[in-house]
Amino acid sequence: MIKRQVLVKNPSGLHARPGSDFVNLASKFNSNIKVFKIDQPNKVANAKSIIFVLSLGIKRDTTIEISAEGVDEERAVEALVQLVESGFGEL
Repeated sequence: MIKRQVLVKNPSGLHARPGSDFVNLASKFNSNIKVFKIDQPNKVANAKSIIFVLSLGIKRDTTIEISAEGVDEERAVEALVQLVESGFGEL
């Protein structure tokens, strides 16, 4: 299992389009991918489900943890962290 923490910097957080971009990218990997806010570690979402990701209510300046387990776990986590760090094109 690989996991990394990253700060969400874009103005709209992981809502609407950025949330959809996150889920679409996660869905390209075979690994089981999870995401949660570090201040709510017991509320974990499947990163491949837009409903679950949106239910976390991830806003700007929130630190999240992305974890993956499977054959492409390292590539999955790195790609998702890069997407979040890029600000989803909003910065």
